Amino acid sequence: MIPPACPVDEREVEFSAIRAQGAGGQNVNKVSSAVHLRFDIGASSLPEPVKERLLALRDQRITREGVVVIKAQSHRSRPMNQAEALARLQEMVDSVAVTPVARRATRPTWGSRQRRLADKSQRSAIKAQRGGALD
Repeated sequence: MIPPACPVDEREVEFSAIRAQGAGGQNVNKVSSAVHLRFDIGASSLPEPVKERLLALRDQRITREGVVVIKAQSHRSRPMNQAEALARLQEMVDSVAVTPVARRATRPTWGSRQRRLADKSQRSAIKAQRGGALD
C-alpha cells in the first residue's frame, strides 16, 4: 500500500456515534455503532494548496462552512466504522493532494490537418453523389 501524500491528523477529526439506519432488527435500535466524522478543513494542518483544492471540490459531503461530514454505518462495530470513515476522508484528501498538471495549448500537426481535410473532401464527394435527377 502506498503511504498517503498528505496524511490526515486523527486529532483533528471529531467522531460522534449515532444509531445506524436500515435493516438490522433489535441491534440497530439499541446500539449506536454508526459514526459521523467531522473534519474542519480550514482549521486543519493540511498544506494551504491542498485546503484550497479540497474546498473547491464539488462534493456534497463538504458544508458551506468548510467542514467535511462523512457517515459510516456499513459495519456492526463502531471502531470498524470509524476506520472506514477515516479511510474515506483520507481518500478524499489524497484525490486533491497532487497538484494537477497545467495543460499546455498545442496546435494540430500538419499531418492531422491534411487527414482532416482529406476526410472532409471524401465525405463531401459521397454527399454530392446522393441527390440524383428527379424528373
